[in-house]
Amino acid sequence: MTLLELQRRMAEDVRRPLTADFEMRDTTDDGASVGAIAASYISSNDRLSSFERLEIYNRQYWFRLISAVSEDFPTLNALLGAKRFDLLILAYLNEHPSTSWTLRDLGAKLPQFLEAHPDFTGRRHRLAVDVARLEWAYVDAFDRKHRTPLATEEAQAIGPESKLSLQPHLQLLELNYPVDYLVLTVKKHAPESEIVSNAANRRESKARLKLPPMRQERVWLAVHRFDDSVYYRRINLEAFLLLSALRSGASVFEAVTRAFEKTKLNAEEQANVLRESFAHASELGWFCLPEAEEDSKVL
Repeated sequence: MTLLELQRRMAEDVRRPLTADFEMRDTTDDGASVGAIAASYISSNDRLSSFERLEIYNRQYWFRLISAVSEDFPTLNALLGAKRFDLLILAYLNEHPSTSWTLRDLGAKLPQFLEAHPDFTGRRHRLAVDVARLEWAYVDAFDRKHRTPLATEEAQAIGPESKLSLQPHLQLLELNYPVDYLVLTVKKHAPESEIVSNAANRRESKARLKLPPMRQERVWLAVHRFDDSVYYRRINLEAFLLLSALRSGASVFEAVTRAFEKTKLNAEEQANVLRESFAHASELGWFCLPEAEEDSKVL
């Protein structure tokens, strides 16, 4: 066996998914004995068999991936409980294994995966999905690009036909539960080092964090970064529709039309919402030039 063949053999064995008990599988997908494969290139010693020595690397590889995802979803972990959460992450990683040099994007598809697998959440399915969506929005908002906000003179020149870009880090969420309160509660009472996956670090069992009760409530959130910190800002439906329309490429006139198309607000209330929405967005630097225009200004 050449060095390259050995490297490929071990890489395949180390990345083979674990069992539901977080142990190395006895056989491959085609029925071959993993013990025999391990013995073909790993020596046993007086303490460990070839299988057991390989299993150390196999488990640590997966525990590292589980830990990486767990760190991004501490509230989901607290909501589901460590055992169910770890099984969820293991199933997710089996379907969406790491394919990038960075672990940053490893949990990107977890909200969609969770939505399609209610067996992991039971009666709290919708709540769990909302939590996962918000926690991933936090990750996205934290490290997405920040572009130069509109200057005062550029903001003053905005007209009905203007098209505005929004900061790439700004995330707009429509949720069924007030999970912003839930996420902040977990962050306040449970340091991340204490809520990383049980499978990842084999920590001793601790008392499960008592979460506040959650009742259904439609919430619209703007998740954004300001001075290198991520904030959750509640906005009303009309502001959410306005910003969403602008993000989709609509002109200011088109965005305003969509925002108030089915509103129950009177004319004065609509004017207040419009004024406050643009004021807040400008103050927080959410508006920026389309990327092509920004690049042309740099050139």
